[in-house]
Amino acid sequence: MSVSIRMVRYGKKNAPMYRIIAIDKRRAYRAECLDTLGTYNPVTGKFVNFHAVRIAALVKKGAQMSDTVAKLYRKHQKSAGSSIIAPITSVPKEPTTSEAVKSEA
Repeated sequence: MSVSIRMVRYGKKNAPMYRIIAIDKRRAYRAECLDTLGTYNPVTGKFVNFHAVRIAALVKKGAQMSDTVAKLYRKHQKSAGSSIIAPITSVPKEPTTSEAVKSEA
């Protein structure tokens, strides 16, 4: 099962709101989601709630974010200032042999 992290619109006419959800890629647009990961209000440009830790955990397990959700994730990290959440694209650097020898000494 391949999981996608995407947005679903809800709200009134001319007053959109979006839920950020995790869902099986093969499911329909309005199908039951696996997890609700946040809510975004595009009118004000603010997040009502945003679970960046849960999004990062799903991406580590193999979920794929839509382009829009990836942009919102980066926007949330910038607005949080010095974020404790590492960027998803970063891979931990393995110590070189010289660093390993220094740490053992």
